[in-house]
Amino acid sequence: MDYRTEAPPLIRDFLVYHETIQGHSRQTVDEYYLDLRSFARYLKQARDPSLRSVPMDHIPLDDVSLELFQSVTLTDVYSYMNFLTRDKGLNAASRARKVATIRSFYKYLTNKAKLLTKNPVQDLDSPRQKKALPKYLSLDESIDLLESVDGKNATRDFCILTLFLNCGLRISELVNLNVTDVRDNQLRVLGKGNKERILFLNDACVKAIQDWMIDRNALTLIDQNALFVTLQNRRRISVAAVHKLVKKHLADAGLDSTQYSAHKLRHTAATLMLQNGVDVRTLQEVLGHDHLNTTQIYTHVDNDDLRAAARANPLAGVKKRRKVLDSGETNDNRKE
Repeated sequence: MDYRTEAPPLIRDFLVYHETIQGHSRQTVDEYYLDLRSFARYLKQARDPSLRSVPMDHIPLDDVSLELFQSVTLTDVYSYMNFLTRDKGLNAASRARKVATIRSFYKYLTNKAKLLTKNPVQDLDSPRQKKALPKYLSLDESIDLLESVDGKNATRDFCILTLFLNCGLRISELVNLNVTDVRDNQLRVLGKGNKERILFLNDACVKAIQDWMIDRNALTLIDQNALFVTLQNRRRISVAAVHKLVKKHLADAGLDSTQYSAHKLRHTAATLMLQNGVDVRTLQEVLGHDHLNTTQIYTHVDNDDLRAAARANPLAGVKKRRKVLDSGETNDNRKE
């Protein structure tokens, strides 16, 4: 899928704006394209009786113009939401994302491109969603998870879990880490929208990384840059592989792997830090939430506060002991 060749010019300009000016990731922009493509096809079918029998995916978009979107009313959008619920079975969260895309598109047409003088969806309501507290591990469960790590990948997996639980990394941020992103007790993280932030590593993270680097440096690697690699193909570890190892170790620790995931470990890190005195503003900096500008990281929160946030996590002292083999070499079950 390439929106640059498939999307109508009006939609393509909007997507280019978000990718180049707003700095949104290609994945986010692709999702915008899918949302707007679906909306445009619905509008065309609703307005043209000859298209009623045409499968939605087969409706062409080459003739989509400003006039189509200019004619839209709130009633049209609510009818589209009803279609998504009734015919597509989308839940409130999925529909809310599509509403957000439509809002953003019309805001662009009105305020940026200046193609519309009035925003027809300005008063568009978003579907009501059930607010559920995120699932997270307790302190004891987190310790059980870390202490249960074993096997041939123990050093690497322990390091990954330690970073999740102490730093609250997103899984995409973790797999994209390079060796050069680690500098003493600091970690450079590239978050959503290519926003960079610096995290201060507590003692547990520093020790876990040092131990993993010993094992990593003993490997003949194809990818020399990646911090985390697979022992099988010596390349950068994938998102799927991280999901798999997290589920494995959760099960090994006697925890319900169907209820928790890598993202739930991020929630765990946030909860543990909040419970141990880290203020919300500092936590937002640590987690790299989208609405915070990375360039202002040191103007909003003092470096000492960021360091305190790293030390405040109660898992900061949980370190994996390296085993001493008969040969005297220190290893973490690499030869198992």
